[in-house]
Amino acid sequence: MEKRTIDPWTWGKNTNSAQAVEVKQVEGTLYCSGQVALDSNGVPSSADMRSQLIQTIANLEQLINEADYDCENIVRLNIYTTSTQDFFTTCMDVYVPFLQKYGIKQSTTLLEVKGLFATLTVELEATVVK
Repeated sequence: MEKRTIDPWTWGKNTNSAQAVEVKQVEGTLYCSGQVALDSNGVPSSADMRSQLIQTIANLEQLINEADYDCENIVRLNIYTTSTQDFFTTCMDVYVPFLQKYGIKQSTTLLEVKGLFATLTVELEATVVK
């Protein structure tokens, strides 16, 4: 697999993402449903957004690994949150190290939504290649 990121504007290099990701010679593509802070019994978390993001990332990592893919090959990562303000003020110290841990440089969309399932406040939707 060949992966190339495209950031035509200087400001794009200062984000935690890429403006575009091109992938060639792919062996497989994994489209992950949105992952949230559910425990192993499917019970949604009622914790704060930061705590939910920690569980959400753990769930996403488990899903990707069990599918025999690697997190470093995430090429698209969409974020849905009930508050972009809360995400930026309370979650970046969790989100950025997750990206750095795997060297992820992904295309991304951050959306503030009216609500998520039950008491959930953040959801991650990923596309992974190999």
